[in-house]
Amino acid sequence: MQGKAVSEGIAIGVLSIYRKLAHNPGMSKYLGSVAEINRLAVARIQAKRELESLRIKASMEGNEAGASLLGSYIVMLDDPAFIDAVERRIGDRHMTAEEAVESARDRIYELFGSMDDPYMQARAEDIRDISDRVIRNLGGSVQITPNLTDDVILLAEDLTPSDTMQLNTDRVLAFVTKRGSNLSHTAIIARSMNIPAVVALDYPEGCEGKLAILDGYNGELIIDPDEATLERYRERKAELEERARILSELKSLPSVTLDGHHVGLLANVGSAPDIKKALELGCEGIGLFRSEIFYLDRDDYPTEEEQYEAYAEAVRVLDGRELVIRTIDIGADKQVPYLQMKHEDNPAMGMRAVRYCLGHKDVFRTQLRAIYRASAHGPVSILFPMIISIEEIWQIRSVINEVKASLDKDGLKYATCKIGAMIETPAAAMISDLLAKEVDFFSIGTNDLTQYTLAVDRQNTELEFICDYHHEAILRFLKMTIDNGHKEGCKVCICGELAADTSITADLLRMGVDELSVTPASLLKVKQAIRGIRIS
Repeated sequence: MQGKAVSEGIAIGVLSIYRKLAHNPGMSKYLGSVAEINRLAVARIQAKRELESLRIKASMEGNEAGASLLGSYIVMLDDPAFIDAVERRIGDRHMTAEEAVESARDRIYELFGSMDDPYMQARAEDIRDISDRVIRNLGGSVQITPNLTDDVILLAEDLTPSDTMQLNTDRVLAFVTKRGSNLSHTAIIARSMNIPAVVALDYPEGCEGKLAILDGYNGELIIDPDEATLERYRERKAELEERARILSELKSLPSVTLDGHHVGLLANVGSAPDIKKALELGCEGIGLFRSEIFYLDRDDYPTEEEQYEAYAEAVRVLDGRELVIRTIDIGADKQVPYLQMKHEDNPAMGMRAVRYCLGHKDVFRTQLRAIYRASAHGPVSILFPMIISIEEIWQIRSVINEVKASLDKDGLKYATCKIGAMIETPAAAMISDLLAKEVDFFSIGTNDLTQYTLAVDRQNTELEFICDYHHEAILRFLKMTIDNGHKEGCKVCICGELAADTSITADLLRMGVDELSVTPASLLKVKQAIRGIRIS
């Protein structure tokens, strides 16, 4: 059977159909508009908490694509247009909250689903998923997630990010969906997890339990293959596994070019378990530790002690290797209810990251105290995101001095921490010569740098064709930042998606970048690329 290949790989296994099993006990009685709107608000909050838990799970498992998509779901639950559509049905048509959500869902789904644009069709599935989650929390239905106990090729009508993160994906050999495109969430998540996937394949319902082959290169699903076909694919699969084995042998080898130039190869992580996984794959340290993980999926601020224990554990696991902790990057797609952040029309350019920290110095001081206390156990550097000015660095250093004074007063030990600026805005890149005089290192976040430079929302897959990380403007900013940093003795690291793009590794190294920081899953392929490059 032919579908559309969206994630490469070969899988051989038994077919299992994923069905969203649900029991619907019926809708509640209408209690009046005020009561129903209050029920809706409570259900939305609960749905956001559930999605935040799944988002954190995705992030901690290194599934950044899934985490980003789930983050967009959380934002959608606060969409004024969606909320207004539901509340109007409650007030004007006297619908229960369940009925109102269902009615609004069906209208939006019909509107988006009828469009020819695959991106808008995918948004229709988003609306269905978040709406169904709200309805479940209103008591209108209960979803039962299948418990996978055997390795399977999973078939489904479609899979949302929340579906995927609730599955035992260790048991999933491949994904096949009847709907979807190269822009669908199934495709994005499968690629991020290195799981073969084919979409737009109309499999028969009676195929469950049969042996099959999924070819994620040409989009074929072969059900009940004959022995000759099985043998051919087993050989091909073995060849691919051999390539992976050869790659795994690089774990203990240094990241050195053919002409002897060493390039620091670091990892982007969010927890101590992530660090252990990265070390097993041969990373030299952590170039980006996402500290906002500790602020999510909770009802109140993390205490200094909670943060200190987490950072200290990370330091201990690294055993003397580099640890770069990025201060909380809250805001934009990472909304935290208890912070009571104001609604923003354009949160990606709003009160986020270091702007939030400097506007809420009590929160900032608590985190910095925890980080400095952890530095007593091993080398720690601090990275500040969304920098746009020299004045911000001065304000940061002023807060650091206050923190050090308070630690001295309390008799708590700490060490010197290197200070870094994240270069992810055109402003920071343009004044990188001035910033280099104020900090010890740069870390270039190419994801946001591309977004802000090209004026393209990088989460809008409809604009994928112009979100070009290789754009000449981006490459010029990279070269400018590297050169300006080196003039003042600043080490320069790249920590965005571009760092894992092996098609440009040689260019980055020839620009003079000192370090590359990537997800654990990308470490070995980047090391292989580095070891095959001659710079001079």
